Amino acid sequence: MWDFSSGTLPYRDQLFKSALRMTRSVEDAEDLLQETYLKAFKYYQRFAEGTNFKAWLFKIMKNTFINSYRKKKLQPPKVDFDEVQEGLEKTLLDAAQDAFVDPESGLLFTEMDHEVRKTLVSLPHDYKMVVLLADLEGFSYKEIADILEVPVGTVMSRLYRGRRMLERTLLKYGRRYNYIT
Repeated sequence: MWDFSSGTLPYRDQLFKSALRMTRSVEDAEDLLQETYLKAFKYYQRFAEGTNFKAWLFKIMKNTFINSYRKKKLQPPKVDFDEVQEGLEKTLLDAAQDAFVDPESGLLFTEMDHEVRKTLVSLPHDYKMVVLLADLEGFSYKEIADILEVPVGTVMSRLYRGRRMLERTLLKYGRRYNYIT
């Protein structure tokens, strides 16, 4: 028998960081995380075993936040959805930096950090989210499609185009600073 608490605990920090970036408030992030866990527990019987539990939790959190945002939209204070999206993207970028364990990789990431972040932020929103979820969070095409509620083919084309945009911009940067000849 699967234990809900032990199954969800490994994702708590990632979910909280994302919630914090979305809400920009510790209290609201805690509320969002709690609501996410409550809904996940309540609707666990709808979870298809063998699929990605992490993606399912992120989708619940995203939908919970959007629903909350829509309700609050009618009441002040208003939340800027672009800021929320930027917060989620920053969380994903921070997670990528945390993935480097050796000092050399960490140093390279720090040097390139500003340019890579600037390049990622400059991508059109649809491409940026797919690139972040695929390349930094490691979600599969299917999982990204489920999270963003788009067809798998759309995920594939956005990922391809987003990566090409990144490649072109970063190649220019590399040539400008003689990292690439």
